[in-house]
Amino acid sequence: MKPPSDPLDSLLDRWEDPADKSRSLAPEVWRRLDRFPARGPLGLLTRLLETLGRPPVAAMFVACCAILGLYLAEVRINRQQREESSQLARSYLQLIDPLLKADVGPRLP
Repeated sequence: MKPPSDPLDSLLDRWEDPADKSRSLAPEVWRRLDRFPARGPLGLLTRLLETLGRPPVAAMFVACCAILGLYLAEVRINRQQREESSQLARSYLQLIDPLLKADVGPRLP
């Protein structure tokens, strides 16, 4: 089964010089078209995947992801430790001054 012909092929046939059959225009045009990347979101995704496929870029991407992950983990742990420290300070103050526990109601003189 023969694949359907591209509409560009008939246009290229009209532009060929009938006297010079040794040099065909169609292969040269298709070769030049293949050199240019596709436009649009699919072309962007293809270029991104090609770029990430290179070993130096892939190694740099993995290193950046690891550094970002370590930074976010450090921020999270720092926040947890700050909350625990604050809770420990509140517990200590309530242990020293039992009247701090009575914040919900009015204090007696």
